[in-house]
Amino acid sequence: MSFATACLSAAVLLALGGGAFAQGDTKSAPDEKTLRVCAANQPPLSLKDGSGLENRIAAAVAEAMGRQAAFVWSDKAAIYLVRDSLDKKLCDVVVGLDSDDQRVLTTKPYYRSGYVFITRADRDLDVKSWSDPRLKTVDHMVVGFGTPGEVMLKDIGRYEEDMAYLYSLVNFRAARNTYTQIDPARMVSEVATGKADVAVAFGPDVARYVKDSAQPLRMTLVPDDTTRSDGRKMPQSFDQSMGVRRDDAALKAALDAAIVKAKPKIEAILKQDGVPLVPVTN
Repeated sequence: MSFATACLSAAVLLALGGGAFAQGDTKSAPDEKTLRVCAANQPPLSLKDGSGLENRIAAAVAEAMGRQAAFVWSDKAAIYLVRDSLDKKLCDVVVGLDSDDQRVLTTKPYYRSGYVFITRADRDLDVKSWSDPRLKTVDHMVVGFGTPGEVMLKDIGRYEEDMAYLYSLVNFRAARNTYTQIDPARMVSEVATGKADVAVAFGPDVARYVKDSAQPLRMTLVPDDTTRSDGRKMPQSFDQSMGVRRDDAALKAALDAAIVKAKPKIEAILKQDGVPLVPVTN
């Protein structure tokens, strides 16, 4: 799912678990004092200075295990971390996966969030549902490619109207040929500057930008009972877990225990970024 913010001070990082942070090395071997975390540059979730949401959560969990988080960085997009980093044993855990990801053995969820509507607070456009008739008449809407937002934009019959605009935000790269996503910071800025009336994005991808926006914005969770015109449900919220290799049950168990222990720090990190939360399902 997807991806300018001030860097956290060293004191804040330490308070929220960032003290257990180190740069990883793709040549490093696993050991009992280190948690090798698969990582890719994906603002605001993962940043090489350690200030990303997932970096801080991983560091807090590693600390609860009595380990230090060593981030093994890939120059590829985050969607390839399982295939090109975890499965190749360059690292041992991927943070921020949907809990039902079949490629890995997932931990217990440590939070659940969902897609959100983003609008300007100074405008009378407090959208709470895809059934809001105003969505068919507003100016541009910005959604991520291959997301529930794109599906619903098509469902309400206005995708063709916004297609050229959406592709202009990625320099007209074809999403069907390469992994292409609109920068979450750009999605938020399009609304803040009035170039788009509504943005729809996964909450953790945009929460920090919404919170830091000089132009006040509102962020409203999309109802999880959203239904397409053909009657099919379109889930909008997702449990988030860590993933390990499918044969690494021992590490999963250790992470599960550490997630429970680190829960207060995880909740503080999520609150600091303004991530909208809903109760986990299991």
